[in-house]
Amino acid sequence: MSQIHPTAIIDDGVEIGRDCNIHAHAILRRGTVLGERVTVHPFAVVGGDPQDLHFDPATPSGVRIGNGTTIREHVTVNRSTKAGGATVVGENCFLMAASHVAHDGVIGNNVVVANAVLLAGHVHVGDNCFLGGAAGFHQFVRIGEGAIVSGGARIAQDVPPYAMAAERNEVIGFNLIGLKRRGVSREAIRELKAAFRAVYFAPGNIREVATQALAGETYRSAEARRFLEFFVSGKRGFARARRAGATPESEADR
Repeated sequence: MSQIHPTAIIDDGVEIGRDCNIHAHAILRRGTVLGERVTVHPFAVVGGDPQDLHFDPATPSGVRIGNGTTIREHVTVNRSTKAGGATVVGENCFLMAASHVAHDGVIGNNVVVANAVLLAGHVHVGDNCFLGGAAGFHQFVRIGEGAIVSGGARIAQDVPPYAMAAERNEVIGFNLIGLKRRGVSREAIRELKAAFRAVYFAPGNIREVATQALAGETYRSAEARRFLEFFVSGKRGFARARRAGATPESEADR
């Protein structure tokens, strides 16, 4: 049975799954759908109108929150700008205090969004990512699966899967600790290192280099191919490797 504390505000039409915990002063706006075991802390607002000057508040849209996700104090998750659309937060995510997920964003499963992170509209975050405190993300940016972004980073370009990003659109290595914790094989990590070198340190256009690499038989692991496939699409361009100390080996042996 879910717990809804006194002074929580829940609009008509909100759907709440089993064993949720809605704290005092939390606000759930119309169109919000919570999975099971979701916790919403005081003063969080889930499903509020998008911060878009052209948005019509009569637009029927919402927010979907996956099972087991925790939303801490003062978090804001805005609903979609599209009729019938939804801003999506996956399962077992942890949205820390004062973080913001703007309209039409999609956050995967097992994602940690630290304090005061700002995700603009249409940002996509893959599974198993960690976004450090006070990092800011431009609209339409993609953060690939398993990536980690340092606190205070300013990201206006896509960050590939399994990468570590910092400062302003800089890739500084791989999230190798995360890869090892998830049991990724040595062979897959070796291929990822080779794919990283091919994309970032070989001459030529990044998209073309990645496309050519995918066409061959050098990269067989799912992780390496996922890394390369990331560069085939996107709207924002790609975060670039920091030339000093950005080689995969610099992080692999720590």
